[in-house]
Amino acid sequence: MQIALARRVLSPGSIDGAAGHQTRAALAAFQRSQNLSDTGLLDTNTRAVLTLDSPISTTYTVTTNDLAELQPLGKTWLEKSQQSALAFETELELVGEKSHANPLLIKKLNPGVDWPNLVPGTVIQVPDVTYPEPADKAAFVVIHLADRYLEAFDLQTNLIAHFPCSIAAKVEKRPVGQLQVIVIAPHPNYTVNPELFPESTELQAIGHKLILPPGPNNPVGVAWIGLDRPGYGMHGTPVPEQVGRTESHGCFRLANWDAEYLLKLAWVGMPVFVEP
Repeated sequence: MQIALARRVLSPGSIDGAAGHQTRAALAAFQRSQNLSDTGLLDTNTRAVLTLDSPISTTYTVTTNDLAELQPLGKTWLEKSQQSALAFETELELVGEKSHANPLLIKKLNPGVDWPNLVPGTVIQVPDVTYPEPADKAAFVVIHLADRYLEAFDLQTNLIAHFPCSIAAKVEKRPVGQLQVIVIAPHPNYTVNPELFPESTELQAIGHKLILPPGPNNPVGVAWIGLDRPGYGMHGTPVPEQVGRTESHGCFRLANWDAEYLLKLAWVGMPVFVEP
């Protein structure tokens, strides 16, 4: 079910084989798009139309480049700012993101793999999920704060994509109403401003801004879509398994693979409607 939904760009979050809240929300979005009762349950009518046309799994072969690009992630803001890239730390993390899957599921699918000692040519079983290329840009985006998901629509209000998202921890930092996209940045760096992190004793001691390099473990992941409210945007994350389960400083956080897809749909001036 999760794979069938994901192939339709209706993300159930990190694929893990468990029908939790995010999977039910994606299924309900599919049901609404098919004019079915949006129960979030895989009933008979839904099962009849939510079909798969190819096997649910495929293989991924570990490459020399994969292993060469891995980097340990610094433990402090200063250490991260000094890295050449905020790359994947492990092949397990890399394979999980490429297949939209929870690393724990990848390990279960590959019980014989020696993850700490991988060699090039190792073949990994993974969920077979690839988002189709979008036919066009989205007309607008709607973010549902209460249910923690983001949806993109075309000009005829047809659903294009459904993604879980994290929202601000503090209610006063959750903007409601109409916003607008003002900047689109793939593979962004990230400026850490001590004024925005008063809880960080490290940053307060440093006393000046730091610039963190791009990469999947950058605080805003691999994509930044800035909004017309200073400091707010839709972006990726280094911890996709926590999307929709933890809270942010104020932005709308998506799994990296979802943020990358949203980047293809977005355009400067695109309306973003934030609902309570």
